[in-house]
Amino acid sequence: MRVISGKYRSRRLKSLSGDNTRPTTDKVKESMFNMIGPYFEGGVVLDLFSGSGALAIEAISRGCSHAYCVDRNFSAIKIIKENIALTKETELFSVIKADANKAIERFRQEGLQFDYVFLDPPYAKQEIEKQLERLQEYTLLSKDAIIVCETDHQVELADEIGQLKQVRKQSYGICKVTIFEMDNNHD
Repeated sequence: MRVISGKYRSRRLKSLSGDNTRPTTDKVKESMFNMIGPYFEGGVVLDLFSGSGALAIEAISRGCSHAYCVDRNFSAIKIIKENIALTKETELFSVIKADANKAIERFRQEGLQFDYVFLDPPYAKQEIEKQLERLQEYTLLSKDAIIVCETDHQVELADEIGQLKQVRKQSYGICKVTIFEMDNNHD
């Protein structure tokens, strides 16, 4: 696994061993960023099921200004921190060991807003639609927010979730990437 593009390009990242995580393949990651970027002029990123931190690191590499990496697994947090250290710009990242839903509550209390959100939960434990509703309810999404969900290829997410509108979906073998954007014409 490596950083595909941007200022950290080609840096090799560590991934967790075992069945608990399923790192996004380089091919899927590249497609994902080509769909939403591929490069950014700032923006705050939330990687809610961070795993290795690869998506957040890729986003910063491509121009986002700050990334929040959330994972509840101690081993994942250790790998995320090691991978972030490879960027030599650790101040651009916040690493939070917490359950996704508790992290959302914390961000609400801190009054944060995110421009890009990556949701790649363990396939068996998906609550993506509920989490997207909560992110909106707590105004944690900027008005132009883009949300990227990675799910099992059989999962069908709703076309609209609150003010979020599905704009693209693409299957890659056993996984599917679904992209939502804020629908600012929604009343």
